[in-house]
Amino acid sequence: MDLDIAQVRAFLHTADELHFGRAAGRLAVSQQALSKRIARLETGLGTALFHRGGSGVRLTDAGRRFLAPARRAVAAADAAVAAAVGGDRPLRVDVWGHLYAPMRTLAEVAGRAGPLVSGHGRDLASVTTALLRGDIDAALGRVHPPLPAGLAHRLVRLEPVDAVLSAAHPLAAEPALRPAELRGSVLWAPGALDRLDFLHRFADRFGVRDTATSVNLGLGHFLAEVVADPRRFSLVPADVPLPEVPGLRSVPLVDPTPLYAWSLLWRSGDGHPGLSRLTAACAEQAGRRRWLEYDPAGDWLPEPPADASAPAPR
Repeated sequence: MDLDIAQVRAFLHTADELHFGRAAGRLAVSQQALSKRIARLETGLGTALFHRGGSGVRLTDAGRRFLAPARRAVAAADAAVAAAVGGDRPLRVDVWGHLYAPMRTLAEVAGRAGPLVSGHGRDLASVTTALLRGDIDAALGRVHPPLPAGLAHRLVRLEPVDAVLSAAHPLAAEPALRPAELRGSVLWAPGALDRLDFLHRFADRFGVRDTATSVNLGLGHFLAEVVADPRRFSLVPADVPLPEVPGLRSVPLVDPTPLYAWSLLWRSGDGHPGLSRLTAACAEQAGRRRWLEYDPAGDWLPEPPADASAPAPR
C-alpha cells in the first residue's frame, strides 16, 4: 500500500499522547477526523494499531513495530517538502513571551540567518502546535518540559532578571535584593500564573505566596499596574528597555540571580536550510556576547541548561 502521510502523522500523535482528544488538538482537527484517519490506516495495513477500551488507548504489538518506521517516514516526507520549497521561501520564525521582548534576541541574529518571516505566538503551547502542523519552521522563547515528541530545542541566551516595583515599595531604595526578600510582596503577573512557567517557578522556589494576575495589554500598561500598588512587584530581564512609567524602580536580584532562558525550538526533520544558519548565528552571537554564562553557585534557573548541547538541525 502507499502510505498516506496525514494518516501516519495522526497515528504518531496518538501514539505520543495515548489519547485521541489530545492528539486531535495537536493536529487542530476534530477527534472524529483523527479517528477516521487512523481507521483508514489500519484498514490499509490490515491490522489494528491501537487497543481501544475502558482502560484507555494502548499500542498493539503491530503499532509498536510500526512506530519507529512511521517516524522516519514522516521525517523523510517533511524533509522532501523542505528540499523542494525550502530554498525558495523565507524561514518562518515565531516568537512568544512578548512582555520580555523576544524580538531583541532574534533581531541580533536575523541578518546572518538568511531571509526570515517573523510571527507572534500566544504561548509555548500554541507555538508547538504550529510547529507540528508545519505552519512555521522555528520559534524563539522560553522552553520548558514536557514538550511533544517530534520537537527539538537548543538554549541560545540566558538573561539576568530584575525586580520591578513601585518607588513606594518598602524595598525600593535597596541597591539590590535577594529573591527571598520579596516573599512578603505580591507577585503581579500578566496572565494566569499556571500559564507563566517562569513566574510560577520563581514564586514556588522563593516562597512568594501572594500572587495576582492582570491582562497583558503591553509592557507600559503592565508596569503602570505594578506601580499602582506599593505591595506589588514583577520580574523583567535586565536588558529589556522599560517605558517611562512615573514611580517605577528596577532593582537587580542577587544571591541568586534569576536567569530567563531563551531557546530556539524546531520540528525534528525540518530540512529548511535557514534552520542551520539560524542556529549557527545564535551560537556565534552567544559566544561573542557571553549569552550562555551560568554559575550554579550564584544563578538560579528553573531547569539546568542541559539543552545547550542539543544537536543543531542539519
